[in-house]
Amino acid sequence: MINSYKDLEVWQKSMALVTEVYRIVKLLPPEERYALSDQMRRAAVSIPSNIAEGHARSNRRDYINFLSMSRGSNAELQTQCLICVNLGYIKNDNIQLALSLSDEVGRMLTTLIAKLVAATKP
Repeated sequence: MINSYKDLEVWQKSMALVTEVYRIVKLLPPEERYALSDQMRRAAVSIPSNIAEGHARSNRRDYINFLSMSRGSNAELQTQCLICVNLGYIKNDNIQLALSLSDEVGRMLTTLIAKLVAATKP
């Protein structure tokens, strides 16, 4: 039973993703500590934050909108992770857990959004 956003598996997984991203950004070179790493942390934190905020809203349309923002932040984070690899800042092996969690969170968000959209149709 879902009593709180904390009960949502997608929120729990996205929180694990935040922790992993914070671990990863410590691997970035000093010149990226306040640029790319800041963007990555913000995108990662935005995912569970928007899930929580949307869940707390009083109507389903708002909830779907916030879940969509979470999905967008997730795509942004994936892109930033790949940029880190492409620039040689982080080895592919060091980013695989984050990408795997991100893929899973993305699928879960897509499924949840689809179920909520279907439930709003008459």
